[in-house]
Amino acid sequence: MGIFHYELDDHRRGGRKKYFMSGPLDGIRVLDMTWALAGPYCTMILGDLGAEVIKIESPEGGDPARKNFPYVQGISSYFLSVNRGKKSVTVNLRNPRGKEIILALAKKTDVCVENFRPRVMDRLGLGYAKLREENPRIIYASCSGFGQNSPYANRPAYDIIMQGMGGTLSITGNAGGPPVRVGFSIGDIGGAIFTALGILSALYERERSGEGQKVEISMLDCQIALLENAFARFFATREVPQRIGTRHPVHTPFQAFPTQDGHIVLALPREDWWQKFCRLIRCESLLEDERFKDDPSRTKNYQQLEAILSKVTQTRTTSEWVAEMEGNDIPCGPINTIDKVACDPHTIAREMIVQVKHSTAGMLKVVNSPIKLSKTPPKIEKASPGLGEHTDEVLADLLQFSKENIVELRLAKAI
Repeated sequence: MGIFHYELDDHRRGGRKKYFMSGPLDGIRVLDMTWALAGPYCTMILGDLGAEVIKIESPEGGDPARKNFPYVQGISSYFLSVNRGKKSVTVNLRNPRGKEIILALAKKTDVCVENFRPRVMDRLGLGYAKLREENPRIIYASCSGFGQNSPYANRPAYDIIMQGMGGTLSITGNAGGPPVRVGFSIGDIGGAIFTALGILSALYERERSGEGQKVEISMLDCQIALLENAFARFFATREVPQRIGTRHPVHTPFQAFPTQDGHIVLALPREDWWQKFCRLIRCESLLEDERFKDDPSRTKNYQQLEAILSKVTQTRTTSEWVAEMEGNDIPCGPINTIDKVACDPHTIAREMIVQVKHSTAGMLKVVNSPIKLSKTPPKIEKASPGLGEHTDEVLADLLQFSKENIVELRLAKAI
């Protein structure tokens, strides 16, 4: 899997020490000041790629996500899903000595990521300007709901709010029906992925300039960016996109259809596929019907076509249709429930479910990284850390604090 040992001599790491590393971000250290979902998902991506991620948590309970249910052997499955492989260090950010620890860590860090509301880190004395004084090479990434200079900057932000304000809820759901939230947190995860992309871009630029920079991401901006097709259609036609269920706004048929035991998704944007499909289902008459003569006509008359095709697709099971469609190279697929996805041959072949070892709960299953690299692939081995599990280790090994220093800091409630 591309795992290897090598010697790394770096003044930021306190001398010459042998590390066991893998992944393209080997040697990159991330100071993770994030919580909940968007920030932790971003730093998890970096950790999957080989970065050392030091997660800073409050000594009083840590990341609130630790309390999210359901639990697996006492471990929050939510927290586990976005904090695997990280080191947990507890630091009281409101304690002056706690702030000193963060500044000391910043000197030995490549990237700092935070997802507090704007200016919270500045008020704590740990904003970009301060950390840059300590380390001009640091990449400082801020991911917030609305960004630093939005008129909404100080509002609280959650995924569903981003989906609503960004337009996603306005086009998700059935025609004439109420707004429907996308079934996973695309507001948070969209922000996380763009933040990781910004960080990687800044790291690449640093190789040329030798200096770090600030990466500033708004989750609402990301939601707008992800809706590029809806905006493109609006700018082209001035028509406001609406909810249309599983249909595609331009191509038809391109949606889910009912079967005897579930649903099948058909996607036929090409004319040759449409013609092959009509012959396969023995509805050649559709090819002579002026209402369905081409893609624009089928989209215009989608209601009539949907009624006809739904009657046909309900005559067989999903698996029967999929087998026949695949045999004729017609784009299709079942609508799988999560349990079916988990054991699907594709999921198994691509190793998308892996087991990781938790320090107290043993072996646990998590979703693997989708990034496949031929030379330095991600390797996920460790589960989420216990609260403060690595505090002593990081302070001693990285900052050379003595046992006495650490005991003193704990008594002073700095850690």
